[in-house]
Amino acid sequence: MSDFSHSLSASASALRAQAARLRHVSENISNADTPGYRRKTVPFEMVQKDGKAMVQTGQVKLDRRDLNHIHDPGHPMADESGHYLGSNVDLMIEIADAREAQRSYEANLKMFDQTRQMSSSLMELLRK
Repeated sequence: MSDFSHSLSASASALRAQAARLRHVSENISNADTPGYRRKTVPFEMVQKDGKAMVQTGQVKLDRRDLNHIHDPGHPMADESGHYLGSNVDLMIEIADAREAQRSYEANLKMFDQTRQMSSSLMELLRK
């Protein structure tokens, strides 16, 4: 298989991995106010398939940090002292993760497009 094909496969697998990461970040953001919600993280793993290095997502993991204790005596889930367990999602971390995933996605998309253009240019040269 050609180097162009290997490059396209690597870029495409990285695009899929970053898209999965963005899905989990958006899920974390949307559940930031859900009581008892634990932040989800997704690790990346390097794998070899048919001699090609590719990126894939690992198993989704729950963040084991302590849940926030929120004081709101009027909340239906509050205990006798007026506290309930919130989520452990930090919006600043999620926004930073989203920005990082977006930039990585854009970089991989640019690499994919550059490889495609180089392949097209090579085909044009070979036709002449």
